[in-house]
Amino acid sequence: MKVIPVIDILKGEVVHAVRGKRSEYQPLRSILCDSVDPLEVAERFKMLGFDELYVADLDAIIDCSDDFQVFTHIADKTGLKLIVDAGVTSMDRAQSLLSSGVSSLVVGTETLSTMSFVGDAVKAFGNGRVIVSLDLLGDKVFVKPGFSDRTDPLSLLIEFEQLGVSRVIVLDLARVGSGEGVNIEFLKKVLEDLKMDVYVGGGVRNIWDLVELRILGVSGVLVATAFHAGKISVEELQREGFI
Repeated sequence: MKVIPVIDILKGEVVHAVRGKRSEYQPLRSILCDSVDPLEVAERFKMLGFDELYVADLDAIIDCSDDFQVFTHIADKTGLKLIVDAGVTSMDRAQSLLSSGVSSLVVGTETLSTMSFVGDAVKAFGNGRVIVSLDLLGDKVFVKPGFSDRTDPLSLLIEFEQLGVSRVIVLDLARVGSGEGVNIEFLKKVLEDLKMDVYVGGGVRNIWDLVELRILGVSGVLVATAFHAGKISVEELQREGFI
């Protein structure tokens, strides 16, 4: 199981994401790094032994900006494999993002307009470079107004799998930064019904949450707050064989 650190970028700075309430996000305060510069935070994670980084470009998600230079800088300077959610909703923006040095693009249900885009992206770029994020707010799927497809979480995941998706992130925005733990019961259903690699984000509290998720069969876990608050240490990750 991969443990992947996360940085959220808003107005060019790394911020502390809490429960998806973006208007309330504050600049990052971390025991790991005293900077809010995305490159410097990424470099710190590289120094700690990580080889992948998940980045949520909130500026792009909110405003559909297509300035992806920050990813080029991070990829060039650190060599990290970047998994990026930049609110991509068109093939042109997807191509631009992948050309910036990003290893995998994330298609989130929060910004998805049509299911056909997922299928088109998988066909164009391969399922190794496209990850779908099932964005949840509690037990409800977070989708754009007017999204016309089914919104039952499990049914939607099955449809993504039928479109050729091989990796999915179950991201509960209501748990992000909360330290409340993850929804284990829902994850059990997902893992029983699907053959995709399942990644989890939102609510991870400590090293024992990671151990439990590994036993459950999760392929990867996204972690931010627990690292920055010192709830999970590099020494613990090394002891348990995560890095």
